[in-house]
Amino acid sequence: MNRLSKYPILLFLYSAAALFILSYCKNDKQQPVYEDLGSVKNRIIKTNTDFEKQINELKTLVSKDSGEKLLQQKFQGIRKTYKKMEWAVEYFLPHSARFINGPALPEIEMDEHTEIEPEGLQVLEELLYPYNKSNQEEVIRMLNKLINKSNTIDTNFQVITVSKDQVFDALRQETFRISSLGISGFDTPVSGTFLQEMPSSLQGVKETLEQISTSRSKGKALKSIITEINSAIEFLKKNTDKNTFDYVNFIPDHLNKITALMLDFKNQEEIPDVEVTTALNKNAATFFAKNAFNPNAFTPGKEYAYSEEKAALGHQLFNDKILSNNNNRSCATCHIPEKAFTDGLARSMSLENSKLPRNTPSLNYAGYQHGQFWDMRKDDLEGQSSDVISNKEEMHGDLNIILARINQDKNYQAAFKKIYGSQKTEVWQLQNVLATYIRSLAKFNSGFDEYMRGNKSSMTDSQKRGFNLFVGKAQCAICHFLPLFNGTVPPNFKKTEQEVLGAAMNGENKAFDTDLGRGKFHETVASLQHSFKTPTLRNINKTAPYMHNGGYKTLKDVMIFYNKGGGKGLGFKIENQTLSDAPLQLTEQETDDIIEFLKALDDK
Repeated sequence: MNRLSKYPILLFLYSAAALFILSYCKNDKQQPVYEDLGSVKNRIIKTNTDFEKQINELKTLVSKDSGEKLLQQKFQGIRKTYKKMEWAVEYFLPHSARFINGPALPEIEMDEHTEIEPEGLQVLEELLYPYNKSNQEEVIRMLNKLINKSNTIDTNFQVITVSKDQVFDALRQETFRISSLGISGFDTPVSGTFLQEMPSSLQGVKETLEQISTSRSKGKALKSIITEINSAIEFLKKNTDKNTFDYVNFIPDHLNKITALMLDFKNQEEIPDVEVTTALNKNAATFFAKNAFNPNAFTPGKEYAYSEEKAALGHQLFNDKILSNNNNRSCATCHIPEKAFTDGLARSMSLENSKLPRNTPSLNYAGYQHGQFWDMRKDDLEGQSSDVISNKEEMHGDLNIILARINQDKNYQAAFKKIYGSQKTEVWQLQNVLATYIRSLAKFNSGFDEYMRGNKSSMTDSQKRGFNLFVGKAQCAICHFLPLFNGTVPPNFKKTEQEVLGAAMNGENKAFDTDLGRGKFHETVASLQHSFKTPTLRNINKTAPYMHNGGYKTLKDVMIFYNKGGGKGLGFKIENQTLSDAPLQLTEQETDDIIEFLKALDDK
């Protein structure tokens, strides 16, 4: 939360009060939350001044028709400078951050069915790699927009108050951003210079931790963090080829150690938590720690909070045919546990035994996404359950009739009353227990998870090579984000992305599948036509056949499709494809290694 100091008198009174609290609480264990870290702001402002200066220098070079190599070199310098303050901009000015370093895709206003033109560093990257003089005017226009955003950074950090708890939270988020988006090259999909930029991000974290540290941590956690960050930077400087980088060991050997030590720093400095519900638990040492994620961050409200009692009751109802019209189908009919809660069919079967339009998605980890079904037509799992139950082709149930049945069942009535305290079961309660059960289907106990926790024997050599390819050469992790391997964007996990792949009707890749996906509900939004939610890849070895239409029988078929550059690479006319149409040029062995890695995502 930004705390504005708008008027001199108020600022004086606020400062006096802060000094009083500081002196009054000097023997207290907790640091004062509202202490304004002016030195931290000054460093941000100075870095931003360098950022703007470098943008203007690039503008001059573009205007003078400088060569491509020089323009790219200057652009890389701009990106590295931004990375030093990325932690602050992303945290305190998230809207501005989206237009400084967000994807080179339109920002979609769902409620208004409109698109906002993309801008920022990723748009410039596409214009500069390669650079064509015909784009000179557009490059200058985008640089001017970037200067405006730099001015926004300066204006805001001149007036907002940044406190120690906020700064630490922002730095912690940045370390997780590096461990997911940064290491995958999410924001440098064209140039692939992310390994050269990561030292700047880590340097920004290190320098700011040094600024906010006291004698409590200087000889302890801070010293250890500096050692680990320096070690990570040294490794990055020696290993700059994204196609041969050892991602599978760099994460546990370097990044996980840094994020774990951040918790030690927090405890030694006695920094309180920022009181905001987040997807990542406050005490999670790494992305891959057991119970790292908080399922309540994905619920509609506090009354929908997760509990084992709700999950158990939801499990019972999930397997009960009481939810269907004629008591002849349960949720488990189409979501089979042994098949990662899919049905093994290309397309689901209706009550009348006819094929439905799409493939049955896995329910494992479905609780960690904002948008249910392939077309994301429901925001959460509560909405999903009512949609399926009421659908005449799936369960053809009537929620009022179902509630009447449940309220007549003494065991169900007692169970609901014990959990919710109401005399009769309500619709939202039925939806909630079913949703809670589905939220319980995230185990995070795969061989890959164990490897990230330090068990170096939990993955085969082929699987380790496969992960390195997954993140590096194949660029899978720029859409299937670590650690969930779905489209929910770390480190805040507040948004789930869709992609336009240009999938064919089947693995023969001869005819384009014309299913509009999300576009069916947003007819005027061009970028959403034929778009589908990015699903998790966890347990994918059990969920064949693949894609929204179930047209790809094997993982090998899927890899062939991606290796050729998706639909566009196959020659389909699809202008809004978000997947790169450049062939991946994976060898047969590399393809096999990636498939072996995907098997390491199976829950035990």
